[in-house]
Amino acid sequence: MRNFDEIYAITATRKGGKDALEALLKNAQSVPPPSPRTDDRWLACMTKCIFQAGFNWKVVESMWPGFEAAFHGFDLDHCAFLHDEDFDRLVSDKRIVRHGTKIRSVQQNAVFLDEFSADHDTVEAAFTAWPSHDFTGLLTTLKKRGSRLGGNTGQYFLRFMGVDGFILSRDVVARLVAEGVIDKTPTSQKALAAVQNAFNTWQTQSGRSYTHISRILAMSIG
Repeated sequence: MRNFDEIYAITATRKGGKDALEALLKNAQSVPPPSPRTDDRWLACMTKCIFQAGFNWKVVESMWPGFEAAFHGFDLDHCAFLHDEDFDRLVSDKRIVRHGTKIRSVQQNAVFLDEFSADHDTVEAAFTAWPSHDFTGLLTTLKKRGSRLGGNTGQYFLRFMGVDGFILSRDVVARLVAEGVIDKTPTSQKALAAVQNAFNTWQTQSGRSYTHISRILAMSIG
């Protein structure tokens, strides 16, 4: 596995030099996380990422006011107690994408967030308290305890909410394979641990955020 400076040099060469690369990194972080990040905003972002997965993002975005209305602003208590009559109504609601299992995930994830934040004042406090060096552990928690939050869905959700981490895109995986960290898209706990260790090493070497390291790895390929 190369040290971070070597990978950075590869990326800088591909992107026209250090200054050009740093400009790209700055632009990648130009959109601040949503504010205020109240509990309902975490569920809203989670839901948006789930509905956008495998679907046209622009369509979901254009319909989003309807989602907000249909799910009562994603109030956790309201969504956690949705019942069968609510689901029957929502699956016919033309204001939202009428995908039954994704609609049910709103209720399931409201329960998950409530449980996840039980020892904290807010959902944001619970995510903030998660150890930064164990990002893959957080991804595993989303996948196992949440609904439809595996793969890139959970990763994008955390990125959009301003949680420092990495997205295992095709290009990032390709760089990790090239560095001998993994041999394919990581799915096992052993492979995810190897990815986390690699990112932790590169962060120690560079002092950069996981987000920036992820972007640099991706741009070293694509």
